[in-house]
Amino acid sequence: MADVERGNQSDVTEFILRGFRILYPFQIGPFVLVLLTYLTTVAGNTLVIFTILVDQGLHTPMYFFLGNLSFLDIWYTSNIIPKMLQGFLAEKGVVISFSGCVMQLYIFGSQAATEILLLTVMAYDRYLAICSPLRYTSLMKTRVCIKLASCSWLGGFLFNPVIMAWIYRLRFCGPNEIDHFFCDFMPLVKLSCSDTHLITLAAFLLSSTATLIPFLLTLTSYSFIITAIVKNPSSTGRQKAFSTCTSHLIVVSTFYGALAMVYMVPTASATINLNKIFSLLYSLVTPLLNPLVYSLRNKDVNDALKTVATRLLDFRRR
Repeated sequence: MADVERGNQSDVTEFILRGFRILYPFQIGPFVLVLLTYLTTVAGNTLVIFTILVDQGLHTPMYFFLGNLSFLDIWYTSNIIPKMLQGFLAEKGVVISFSGCVMQLYIFGSQAATEILLLTVMAYDRYLAICSPLRYTSLMKTRVCIKLASCSWLGGFLFNPVIMAWIYRLRFCGPNEIDHFFCDFMPLVKLSCSDTHLITLAAFLLSSTATLIPFLLTLTSYSFIITAIVKNPSSTGRQKAFSTCTSHLIVVSTFYGALAMVYMVPTASATINLNKIFSLLYSLVTPLLNPLVYSLRNKDVNDALKTVATRLLDFRRR
């Protein structure tokens, strides 16, 4: 019955993702670059997860949340990049069904919200570790970590189903070309011939709340962390505290910075390609940075990776 109603309401049953059509004459270069970045992202995050699982020294709250973040980043890029890669090789764009477009948008928005919540939880974890070190073990027990991670995932995937259902009820009577490399909210809604003022306002208020509150909580956590570090009389203690927070702070800054640039840049046709580049930052570059930053700047992860590599080499030699 729902499918019949949907068919009666809209003439458009599929969309065309235009992607970076301007790059089509040079498609091989961008295709190879994005493909290698995607494969590196998946391999790097998989290696981080594997290392955390097999190394007992990394069975701590911080690395438990990092493992969740790495798993999310693999799924995050895999939701968007395959269609984008296909777009580099298709001169007329990539065809995606209406349902597939809405599903991609829902998964993307849910993953972004989940990442925001996970980064907030990780900031809270660092706050407890540095500002309440004597109570840290009792406060961040295994069941507490599981609850925090579960709430992040559930919260991320439950925050926007109403908007998705609302989009599904909009009427699309043409054109059907989305000037983006994935089904983003504004490029999709712009194509609707229904009145979209209410859904645009609702989506803005919802996304602003889902982003601003966690951002303020993260900012509050780090304000207490920095204050505690500055007050620490030991230079060794300050250096150790900074080293445990720097990696997470880099990831947070990159993610929120790219997100802010996307939604602060005007959506006029003159800046749409710039908007796509900024979208590429948080959909591909940020997930790539996570394993690189945490492995290159974190001694524990570095040591664990070396141990895992040594074990694998020894196993192959047998």
